[in-house]
Amino acid sequence: MSRPVFFLNSAPDLVAGALCVLDGAEGHHAAVVRRVRVGEQVVLTDGRGAALDAEVTSVGRGEVVCSVRAARAVEPSPLRVTVVQAIPKGDRGELAVDLLTEVGVDEIVPWQAERCVSRWKGEKVGRGRAKWEAVAREAAKQSRRTWWPVVSPVADEAVVAELIGAADVAWVLHEAAIEPLAALLAGGVQPLSGRAVLVVGPEGGVSETELEALAAAGAAAVRLGPSVLRTSTAGVVAATLVLAGTEPWRRRLDHWPEGSTDERDR
Repeated sequence: MSRPVFFLNSAPDLVAGALCVLDGAEGHHAAVVRRVRVGEQVVLTDGRGAALDAEVTSVGRGEVVCSVRAARAVEPSPLRVTVVQAIPKGDRGELAVDLLTEVGVDEIVPWQAERCVSRWKGEKVGRGRAKWEAVAREAAKQSRRTWWPVVSPVADEAVVAELIGAADVAWVLHEAAIEPLAALLAGGVQPLSGRAVLVVGPEGGVSETELEALAAAGAAAVRLGPSVLRTSTAGVVAATLVLAGTEPWRRRLDHWPEGSTDERDR
């Protein structure tokens, strides 16, 4: 079975043979929720590319001690994908963050778009971002990522325009756009490195004023397909189309991925 992944803040400083301790919330999760046992193989990561193959040596009440067997550094993807996600209503924001993390995006930017039904104001700003960060962390562990996405502070139109201006390529998803993203990627504009920004509008769509501002900043309007997707899934589909053409997604493995130790996973 696949080895569980846990967060360890000091992972970059550890080498083979070192002992490390999971405590606090992560130790509680490992010992009480996941119920790891002595001798179990786990993976520890700092979420910034460090990966430690370790073995559990002792389990206490809310604390797990592991012995590092091997330390490795995973290189980040040459293409950094940022998804600007308009804040959806209800729990659809958490759904979007979960799926975007699983797909492999590098940054998620909550966007307070003009037509957002849900408004992050006052204390909701901090709580909303903290909830998205927690969802991204758990999704990253579940999908066994060693590079975890950054959930940035909530952005307005001006911040989104700055992100677009700094990107190598940027697209805003719009149901009335003429060019399909899939056709553009197949036609030779597939980014393989640098930074790509995808802008996803709210339930009511991107307003004409916002669309003009984003276009002026350098974002091209594209559509995804014949149907109109929900705001919580549109970004996931777009990110998948972009990432599917990159080397990490197209690489042929001559061995089973790290973490797969069960014959049934093959």
